Amino acid sequence: MKKIMILGGALLVAVSFTGCKSSESAYKKAYEKAKAQDQTTVTTTTTTTENETPVVTPVETTPVTETRVQDNYDNEPVRRENVAVVNGAGLKNYSVVVGSFGVKANAEGLQGRLKSAGYDAQVAYNSGNNMYRVVASSYDSKASAVQSRNQLRATYPDAWLLAK
Repeated sequence: MKKIMILGGALLVAVSFTGCKSSESAYKKAYEKAKAQDQTTVTTTTTTTENETPVVTPVETTPVTETRVQDNYDNEPVRRENVAVVNGAGLKNYSVVVGSFGVKANAEGLQGRLKSAGYDAQVAYNSGNNMYRVVASSYDSKASAVQSRNQLRATYPDAWLLAK
C-alpha cells in the first residue's frame, strides 16, 4: 500500500511539473517575430541613408533670460501665541522667533548676542507653556517677516514666524 501511495505521489509531482512548462513553439514564435521586426528596422534605416542625405539644422543659441518668481507669502506657516513682552520695545503683527527657552536668563543671553549683531531683539513670555521666546525682529507685513526669517535661517535654522 505504501509503495502505491509513493508511486502515486511521484506521478502527481511529475505531471504538475510538466503541466507548467512552456511549449517550445511559443518561444520559437516570439523569436521569429522579434527577428522580423529587427529586419524591417534595418531595411528602413538603410534605405533612408542610401537615398537621402540627412538634413542637419544649425543650433541657434539664445541668451538666457532670468525670470523672477514672486513668493506667495500667504502659504507660509505662522504660529499664533499669546505672548507678553518682557524685555524690548514691543511686537508688531509678525515676528521672527529664533529661540525658545524655559529659563529667562538663557533667553536674555541670546537677546544680547542678537543685539550685538545689529538686531532689535526682544524677549516675550508665553504663559500658556511657560516659555520665553526670543524675537530677532518684528514687522507689520508678513512678506517682510518671511524674508527676514529666511535670512536668519542661515544662522538659526529653527527660526519661525509668530503672529499676534
